[in-house]
Order: sequence, then C-alpha cells, then structure tokens
Amino acid sequence: MNEQPSSARLALKWGGILGLVLILITLIMYMTTPVGNAGFSALTIVAMVAFISLALVEYRRTNEGFITYGEGMGIGALLSAVAGLLSSAFITFYNVVIDPTIQQRATEAAREQLEKQNMSDEQIEQAMEMAQKFQAPGFVFVAQVFGTIIMGVLLTLIVAAIVRRNRPVF
Repeated sequence: MNEQPSSARLALKWGGILGLVLILITLIMYMTTPVGNAGFSALTIVAMVAFISLALVEYRRTNEGFITYGEGMGIGALLSAVAGLLSSAFITFYNVVIDPTIQQRATEAAREQLEKQNMSDEQIEQAMEMAQKFQAPGFVFVAQVFGTIIMGVLLTLIVAAIVRRNRPVF
C-alpha cells in the first residue's frame, strides 16, 4: 500500500510558489501603473486558479488518481493562506520600507476619483479621513492576508468541484 501523500507539504509548496508569483505581479504593477488596475486583479485571479489547479491535480495524481472535495478544499485553503502571508508580507515591506509614498499616491488618486464624482469638499474630507484609518501597515497586512484566503477559498470551491474524483465505494 502506498503512503498517503502529504496535503500540507503540497499546499506549502504550491502556496510558496503562488506567493512568489503574486509578489512578481505586484512588482510589475507598481513599476507600470501609479495605482492598481483591473488587469492586474484579473491576472492575480488567473494565477490563483492555475496554482490551485496544479496543486489539486498533483495531489490527485499522487493519491492513486483520487481526491475528495474536502481534501481539495483543505489544500486550497492552506495554499491560499501561505500565498497570502508571503505576498502580504512583501507588500507591507514594500509600502513601509522601499516606497512609503505609495500610500500617498493611492490616496491622491482616490481623492481625484471622488472629485470626478462631484462630491462636496466636506464629503471628500470625510471619505479621506475614513480611508486613512484603514491604511495602517498592520491593518493592511491583515486585510490582504484574509482577502487572499477568502479569494482562494472561493476559487477552490470551483476548482475542487472540477478536479475531485472520489474512490469507488466497491
């Protein structure tokens, strides 16, 4: 009888690789656009789907061709947590140490968007004060980790349903 493959080891491996890819996507975004855009968000989702799929297919292959929906969900959630921790740590480090002005530029871009919506100065100031409360590095780090986990779990719901292959009962 073959030894059961380690789902944790697989999730750590693919989560680490995904984390590095997300860091690369973030670096490219920071170098090419002053503030994030939808194209990079889509690229992030595509990368997440690809690496979750690769992890689940590898697990299935090493598990005699079988993977349950629950096993897939567990791997996808852990993989997303690892990727979220890595990419969020880098983003926080980048925003605090490498380029502390990035938050200021994002705030200015948000202000411009609010002005384009013909909001009053008082409304804009209120919105800016509220946004400022959520820009502390610790809050941003935690929010990004949880955001990555939630996105990963949602994507894994779909990928695990497609990849799963239950063992026959008899």
